[in-house]
Amino acid sequence: MDNKIEIFVQVKEEIQELETVEKVLYSAMEKEQLKNTSFNVIIVDNDYIHELNKTYRNIDRETDVITFALEDEDTIVVPGDERILGDIYISIDKAKEQAKEYGHSLLRELSFLAVHGFYHLLGYDHATEEEEKVMFTKQEEVLEAYGIRRES
Repeated sequence: MDNKIEIFVQVKEEIQELETVEKVLYSAMEKEQLKNTSFNVIIVDNDYIHELNKTYRNIDRETDVITFALEDEDTIVVPGDERILGDIYISIDKAKEQAKEYGHSLLRELSFLAVHGFYHLLGYDHATEEEEKVMFTKQEEVLEAYGIRRES
């Protein structure tokens, strides 16, 4: 089995950028030399992600991206040699808002959030300055290699 990304859109709009976001994520998987690995990206609205944030993180507000990494759970065992990373939830509302706020494209924002979530699924974090530097360097390398820059 090859690497596999499933993208689910739970909002009533077509998001053209997701085709490129998927390619960016596959290139990130390649960069990390992953094999037989899969994960999901779920596009939701602010209300949905707010509920997730409140329920699972006790934070009573919407957020841009939230991940559920299966490898963080010792109780989940995947048979065979397949690696299932988990789920990345992205708020399309928040992504649009932030793209406008930062003055770049929705493609840049969605790609950034998706790659950010991907590295969280792999266990990277940004709780300390050192961790943040490692994680954000990896993210930027993936985006830069795909020609997705801050100003685009």
